[in-house]
Amino acid sequence: MIRPTVATVSADALKQNLRAVKRLLRPSGVQRPASSVPDPGTLDVGRRTTDGPGVIAVVKANAYGHGAVEAARAFEAAGADMLACADIEEGVELRQAGIRAPILVFGALSVSDLDGLFDHRLTPTVSTPGAATRLEAAAERRGVVLECHLKIDTGMNRLGFRHDNLARTLPDLVKSRHLKISAVYSHAATADDPESLFLDEQRGAFDRAMAALGAMGLRGARRHFANSAATLRDSRTWYDWVRPGLILYGVVPPPLHAADLELGPALSLSSRIVAVKGVRPGESVGYGRKWTADQARSVAVVPAGYADGLDTRLGNKGVALVRGRRVPIVGAISMDMLTIDVSGLTVSPGDEVVLIGRQGGEEITAREMAATIGAIPWEVLCRLGSRIAREYS
Repeated sequence: MIRPTVATVSADALKQNLRAVKRLLRPSGVQRPASSVPDPGTLDVGRRTTDGPGVIAVVKANAYGHGAVEAARAFEAAGADMLACADIEEGVELRQAGIRAPILVFGALSVSDLDGLFDHRLTPTVSTPGAATRLEAAAERRGVVLECHLKIDTGMNRLGFRHDNLARTLPDLVKSRHLKISAVYSHAATADDPESLFLDEQRGAFDRAMAALGAMGLRGARRHFANSAATLRDSRTWYDWVRPGLILYGVVPPPLHAADLELGPALSLSSRIVAVKGVRPGESVGYGRKWTADQARSVAVVPAGYADGLDTRLGNKGVALVRGRRVPIVGAISMDMLTIDVSGLTVSPGDEVVLIGRQGGEEITAREMAATIGAIPWEVLCRLGSRIAREYS
């Protein structure tokens, strides 16, 4: 038996979205402008300006709720240069499922069990002195040279070596006998805010950091900086690879728009009506009596709630699609159920209810749902619970 609340994921949409990003990066007959790295000739970074940058497809957090293994298979088949996940455990899951593409681990490794990196051919990020020390020691014990990516903190003040303190923190790492820095990257903090100038500040800091690393003797390292929003906003952030996440799943980071990028949402979320009942004027529905009928109404019960990842703020704010029409979610979102006002419609148990996706001529997107509750689409997608079955087409 499968619960009627199901997320349907289109592998074809995932592939098409990645190919659309690759077309954006490699416009026909157009060469991407060179980076503004000071004195680029000293860096020997192996640029890809004629072919365009490669794509690191981000599949962390269960591929933003889409299912990490199936999404990774789709992106691998569509030509992703590399995949990226949050931690070693996510990378091991992909390897055990047969994924063969290079896999980058984003997370801090200073408190992790490092065996999985070596046993499953994962590429770690060195983002803290502690991680550098532990990785160096682990690679030395095994008598191997471990390829890694170096993360530079250009102002987000999360993980990464400070861009303005590299002369103190990185010379030993650059000269390490057991760690090979094959790429250097940073992360944009405000790329989805078109009014912010901080993206330019971070890009400048990253370019200066690359010049400093070149002066320390680093050669041959590729660079990546652009998340989905930066990829859309500024080609100067593309460097050698881009690192898209949300746009690969068919959602443009708000408030940005990408009319020229042919994306399609890869996930839809649907359920079915399990009960229909009449509500008299003055009667309420659900916990806390947060909705009261102003006249005779018909409501339908849908077996989807906050235990499935639906935000409680959707109560009395969100909408669903039934028989091709938008209907309001009324009353509180319960753990396992929500109610919708279906007054004026002829509905029955078993009728499909779409919470994210298209039905008839209407559509509810993850971006719309996020705006309704004052959240972000990443949160809406990532919170979809494990008890929701994923079906792939």
